[in-house]
Amino acid sequence: MKLTRMLTKKLTSFWLTSLAAVAFVCLLIAVMSFMQLTYKFQQQKVMELESMLVEHYQAEGDWSLDAWLPPMLIAYNAGAFRLSLERELLFEYEGNTHDLNLIVYDHVLDSEHGLRMYLTLPQPFARHSLGWYELLIFLVGMTAIALFVRFGYLWLSRQLEGIEELAQRSQLILQGRHDQALATPGKGKPRLINRALTHLLEALQDAHKERGRLDKFIRANTFLDAETQIGNHLFLKNRLNALSDEHGMITYGVLYLLEMDDLDALEASLGETPALELLHGTIAGINRVLLTQADSIFARRSRNQFAVVVPQISLGEADKLAARLLKVCLSQPLPEFDNRDNFYHLGGAYFEAGDAQEQLVEEADMALRAAQLQGNSNWFMYDKGIVDDKLFKSSVRWRSFLENALANKQFLAFSQPIMDSDNQLHHEEIFTRVRDGQGGIILATSFIPMANKCGLMPQIERQILERVLFGLLSDPDNGSVRYSVNLSLDSLLSRSFMRWLQTSLLEHRHLTSRLIVEVTEEMVIHHRERLKPQLDMIRKMGVTLCVDHVGQQVVGTYYIKEYHFDLVKLHRSIVRQIHVRQENQLFIRSLIGGLYRADVQICAEGVELFEEWQTLRILGVSAAQGLYFREPEETLG
Repeated sequence: MKLTRMLTKKLTSFWLTSLAAVAFVCLLIAVMSFMQLTYKFQQQKVMELESMLVEHYQAEGDWSLDAWLPPMLIAYNAGAFRLSLERELLFEYEGNTHDLNLIVYDHVLDSEHGLRMYLTLPQPFARHSLGWYELLIFLVGMTAIALFVRFGYLWLSRQLEGIEELAQRSQLILQGRHDQALATPGKGKPRLINRALTHLLEALQDAHKERGRLDKFIRANTFLDAETQIGNHLFLKNRLNALSDEHGMITYGVLYLLEMDDLDALEASLGETPALELLHGTIAGINRVLLTQADSIFARRSRNQFAVVVPQISLGEADKLAARLLKVCLSQPLPEFDNRDNFYHLGGAYFEAGDAQEQLVEEADMALRAAQLQGNSNWFMYDKGIVDDKLFKSSVRWRSFLENALANKQFLAFSQPIMDSDNQLHHEEIFTRVRDGQGGIILATSFIPMANKCGLMPQIERQILERVLFGLLSDPDNGSVRYSVNLSLDSLLSRSFMRWLQTSLLEHRHLTSRLIVEVTEEMVIHHRERLKPQLDMIRKMGVTLCVDHVGQQVVGTYYIKEYHFDLVKLHRSIVRQIHVRQENQLFIRSLIGGLYRADVQICAEGVELFEEWQTLRILGVSAAQGLYFREPEETLG
């Protein structure tokens, strides 16, 4: 922009200088023409005088020069005049002029008789003085020239301002700020180029939207069941893998298997339409029940069998949920057909941290078979013994425990490195742990659901943020290490928390470039309008924005550019066994293609194997974290 503005100034200066030079040349030519014209006029009068003298000499012997020549010489304002014939002086005149700069005319009038004239006259233009009429004409002419020059300068400036606006739009396009360039078309000139830029930007925006729709289409056809638009068996497998590792399940919860035994028979007897209506009604009812269960999974395992996974739920709540699910199923209007009272069967298996995934699925299958053996539509929960009671305290005991931990600052910050493709430290992610009364460490997956229920997440995350801002980031030993912190929906929607966060970021403005705030994809998708002001404020403070758990939801990538996220973290269900899963590789390629030319880095969560990391780097993933690099370690900040 500075170069364009400098060239514009040079162009206007050159235009003014050229115009001034042209005006000066025209004025010089006019003056010279006036002088030349006066000389020609004087020479013409001298030639007329010479002609009269020759005619009188040839026609009359007695010239009588004294009678008519002196008045004429006075009219000519002659300085001196002599007329001689050979050596004889015929007439002499001395004028009253005292000009020094006189023009001398010494001509031979008749070479045969030796008639010669000597005449001195003043400079012709010296006798002319400008009057008020000439001055008025001159002033009018100069004023007209000045007005035309001013008009031309203003017109040229307006034209160049249009070029400036085109340059500004072009600069925004080169910086990748396409939305801003499209929103400010301005009055760039030439207008044809400005309209062409607008047309191309609109086409690019449509292409981005189409790319997002294509990305969503790829994800939907990879992980969604085409008939019911819920997760398919591959989606279920990925999500179960995300809830487990090589040591078994990483959290507690329940797995339900729902089977509609005679769905094929119903379709064969009554037709496809009634069967689809019943199927869609059952799915809609189950989805309404699962709205109250955070991070729940609903997928179609086979044609007539469905799976529901609800993590972080107690055994008592799991029994109640099973009864609700079956009640919703039985409330569907079943058509009249044989065995209609034995249509729905639900089997559930409760799992704890460390349980094997294969064993969990087998237990759910056995529970489903037990429900079918009982006859009629019912549910059955697989019983494998007493559940570890310390993880399922009542809400009152949990509230008391968490409030005491907040008061005593027993929440701990664990960090895990995120390594870039060159195996250099990209940043450190902070995980929250809490110490119990016996000195043990409770994972976030255990206490966060209860903290959400008790409304204590803003206080917990504020305590962790204080440790990061005032401890880790302010520690000179950490150098330029960046840290990422996860924020929950409750914290972002809490006015008191956001006021404290804004004040803290303003006071530590020099540290904000090293802070990364992470939010989940599910939060952004389901609370777009509510979270936009908060995320915009955090970004304008200089904090880097990151969206994690990407891949859990079957959505497009439009929100990544809309919220200006700088980092995208793939969910561990996409990363797990990526080197042998072509469909997950296709999803990552689609995601990276959808973010082409966007200043966004792709990171991966839950990398445990060298083959996974190698495949991710080949696909174009920028960074990764997981047990392959290092387990989370407690920080001293």
